[in-house]
Amino acid sequence: MTKDMLLAHPWFAPCLSALIAVCVALVVHRIARAVLLRVTRQTVVLHSLLAHIGSAAQLVMPLIALQAVWQAAPDDLRFIDSVRHLNGLLLIAATTWLAIRAVNGFADGVIARHPFEAADNLQARRILTQTRVLARTACTVLLVAGAAMMLMTFPGARQVGASLLASAGVIGIVAGLAAKPVFSNLIAGLQIALAQPIRIDDVLIVEGEWGRVEEITGTFVVLKIWDDRRLILPLTYFIEKPFQNWTRHSAQLLGSVFIHVDYSTPLAPLRAEVERIVKAAPEWDGRFFNLVVTDATDRTMQLRVLCTSASSGLSWDLRCRVREGLIDFMQREYPQCLPQLRISDAPAARAASPEFGPNGPPMSALAS
Repeated sequence: MTKDMLLAHPWFAPCLSALIAVCVALVVHRIARAVLLRVTRQTVVLHSLLAHIGSAAQLVMPLIALQAVWQAAPDDLRFIDSVRHLNGLLLIAATTWLAIRAVNGFADGVIARHPFEAADNLQARRILTQTRVLARTACTVLLVAGAAMMLMTFPGARQVGASLLASAGVIGIVAGLAAKPVFSNLIAGLQIALAQPIRIDDVLIVEGEWGRVEEITGTFVVLKIWDDRRLILPLTYFIEKPFQNWTRHSAQLLGSVFIHVDYSTPLAPLRAEVERIVKAAPEWDGRFFNLVVTDATDRTMQLRVLCTSASSGLSWDLRCRVREGLIDFMQREYPQCLPQLRISDAPAARAASPEFGPNGPPMSALAS
């Protein structure tokens, strides 16, 4: 009796069909995923995309099968409209998740094809920055679109939307003012991705701080300072304000070292010592170095050493090495040529002179 009642229940056939549909969808997903991953092993981008969407597709395919079952069910079935609506919401959410995973998988695949750990990584960092920023922007748009589609399935939300449109003038002004920072950062993010005034791992001087671009999000940039602090700046900062980018076109830099010495310092030995220090330094890239006198004050002369390196970090180390080497050389070989402060007392100097006695010049000198 109970079995006959169960078989005669209006929901028995739809539920049985739904169970079979879910099982078939899961089997198809597993087989298709295994085949596609195996076929695309040599294609980095497609393989990364398929690997990322696996978990989302495992949810989307059963929901599509269920939606087909519920749409085929009789319209007079009790609660069928609510079940269809709920399944539709879940399907929209899962599809949005699938699209976001696909965008992230594609981005990771593109980045994997262009690793930026190499020494000459300018092109890789350019692609990394564009991919990350555009992927985050696309994910934001997909998330907003998915939420909007879910809201549009509710009749009440449509009525609210119609009422809002009736007063679109005032609301548009208020919303525009409120959303100005959001849209400004969104547009700035697109400008940074396309024009690329900065890239991931670029070396910047911002607000008097030296650091590397560690992360570019949809609203701000994280700058890792040399002492492991983090400087957080909005995206609009890099569009509206000036800053220094030491790796805009190349990571190579020309470093300078300034030293003040006495006028009695011989330059030829110093030039030979600079040549020895620079050529022995592993940080020097072999392009250029020199030593010249760049200034002369009333007490000292200023020497400038120029030397090249492959990156800003190496340039800093090379400058320190040259500075320490020159100071050590002068302390060892020419200590008298280090900057000195001379104080001359004219009367005492005359008194110490052999031509003058302690009480002034001799009478013979005056008589003559």
